Amino acid sequence: MQIESVGLQGAFLITPDIFYDDRGYFYEFFNQQKFQEKTGLSIHFVQDNIAQSHKGILRGLHFQTGDYAQAKLVSVLRGKVLDVIVDLRKKSSTFGQYFSVILNDNQKQQLFIPRGFAHAYLCMQDDTLFYYKVDNYYHQSSESGIRFDDPDIHIDWPVDISQVVLSEKDRNLAYLKDIIDQL
Repeated sequence: MQIESVGLQGAFLITPDIFYDDRGYFYEFFNQQKFQEKTGLSIHFVQDNIAQSHKGILRGLHFQTGDYAQAKLVSVLRGKVLDVIVDLRKKSSTFGQYFSVILNDNQKQQLFIPRGFAHAYLCMQDDTLFYYKVDNYYHQSSESGIRFDDPDIHIDWPVDISQVVLSEKDRNLAYLKDIIDQL
């Protein structure tokens, strides 16, 4: 497994070692010992989630606040997404900056997202299965988010953003400047 920093402190892109033969393939999705050795981070995941979406659906930018903040390990089991994270740690030198990467079922890469980041993904293929592990349980009153089209962050989405499909909740999220005091 190769683990590389993505330029936002604590966030890593993970490329697994995939072993192919005439039966198919095998790879370790997550190995806590190897992850800790390569990142210096001790993580304990408590919940796994799967979301199915179609092309053009955008989910996010979501995060949980306070004691219920979550670190995530995200991947695509089927399909393709543009995955985006935004650093919301006010004391970070990369506060307000984002990183994006294409995740798909061919490369099987994963993105580790530390606590203190907002997360979103845009489905680029129909019937995409998005899989993620979290290190803290969902807590509805700690749920928050920022708009995917926040002009201060200026995420470079590879589609006409007027054509993306959003939930009503995501359509009504605030801009970062409007919630900065709550971070």
